Amino acid sequence: MSVSPSDLNETAPREAREKPHWFKEVLEWAKTITISFLIVMVLHLFVFNLSTVEGHSMEPTLQDREWLFVNKAAYLIGNPKLGDIVILEDPSAYGTEKDYLVKRVVGMAGDRIEIYNKQLYRNGEKVSEAYTDVEIEDLDFMPVIVPKGQYFVMGDNRHARASKDSRIFGTVPRSMIHGRADFILWPIKQAKAL
Repeated sequence: MSVSPSDLNETAPREAREKPHWFKEVLEWAKTITISFLIVMVLHLFVFNLSTVEGHSMEPTLQDREWLFVNKAAYLIGNPKLGDIVILEDPSAYGTEKDYLVKRVVGMAGDRIEIYNKQLYRNGEKVSEAYTDVEIEDLDFMPVIVPKGQYFVMGDNRHARASKDSRIFGTVPRSMIHGRADFILWPIKQAKAL
């Protein structure tokens, strides 16, 4: 049987155009991984992230090295509320590297915050703080009115010098608060909603 040159020319380009099966498989995997990565990045930037507690400033509520689920979406459509545990940029950090803190919102715009006789007062009324295990051991704190768009934050650990918070760096602008800690995820035995 003989083959004409025109038959060879028609089949050769079609075979050359077809990609090997493994190449198609690699392309599909690459597309899937790329799309998954983009979805995770968008979720990480705008919806949630995981954060690790470093230090003891939020004891007894949070322990060192616990993993937190941080809800960023909550503050895309709303603002922090009294009692929220928030992740914020450290206002006292120097340089270009950002440090983050986890603290509790104890005062909002217009509130008069003061610490007197080892107790926290908001607008002249003693605040009931079931999340703490001791009275405030630090010195009294003169009254301050929280400015518009700002928050007064404190760590739950009220032992002397145990928390770097608004008593040291002042009130925090809304723009420095990045999310609300909603759950402790790790270790498993500590897992719970906050």
